[in-house]
Amino acid sequence: MKKFQYTVTDPLGMHARPAGMLVKEASSCESSVKIIKGDKSVDAKRVFGIMALAVKYGEEITVLVEGLQEDNEAARLEEFMRDNL
Repeated sequence: MKKFQYTVTDPLGMHARPAGMLVKEASSCESSVKIIKGDKSVDAKRVFGIMALAVKYGEEITVLVEGLQEDNEAARLEEFMRDNL
């Protein structure tokens, strides 16, 4: 299992468009991808789950990637988040 933290830098937070982009990126992973905020954990491949977290600008989330390609996929997701969220 690979885990990393990310602080959202988009001034609008994780609204519908970036959440949809994240779902698309996570869905291309073979591994299981979870996003955790506080005591809530959601499947990163489900847009409504991500939207339910209501992640705002400056808030930190934890991303868990678990599977055969977890190292590569976690690195790819972290780069995607830096570029888009």
